[in-house]
Amino acid sequence: MSDRLDQPREPRAVRLPQWNPEAFGDFAEKFARFMGTAKFLVYMTVFVIVWILLNLIGVFGMKWDPYPFILLNLFFSTQASYAAPLILLAQNRQADRDRLTLDEDRRRAQAQKADTEYLAREIASLRMALNEVATRDYIRSELAKLAEELDDAASRRHQQEKADRKEAKADKKSRASQGA
Repeated sequence: MSDRLDQPREPRAVRLPQWNPEAFGDFAEKFARFMGTAKFLVYMTVFVIVWILLNLIGVFGMKWDPYPFILLNLFFSTQASYAAPLILLAQNRQADRDRLTLDEDRRRAQAQKADTEYLAREIASLRMALNEVATRDYIRSELAKLAEELDDAASRRHQQEKADRKEAKADKKSRASQGA
């Protein structure tokens, strides 16, 4: 920058005030949240009643907004013209948060689905591998069948031996009776 008086100054960049858009968005959400409360309705009702009473009665004989209450109407119009965009901004921010939450939920659901499908494939492969392997229950049932078959064979053999002994005794008796 030159301090010489014989030369014009260089134009300065206009510095506009800077604000944090998040801070403004937070303000809009708080404002919209406050406007949706019973507290706000009570405050507005009291304000309107006081405004009307003061203008009907007059304070020190001064009525700044006579009967049709045009100034009050102007106040409400101004409030509405600021409230509507702030409420819309708050709704847009909420919609953005909802969209992010929905995207995150969708991503988690896809990951869980992929994990579930992987586990299902692993379980299926284990089942297929186990079909080729003798399980404890299968071996027990086969051993029980084999023990039953052995018991049946032993009992048949025992009965056959009894029958053979009886036959041998009967043969002995018949030989003894023939020899006597």
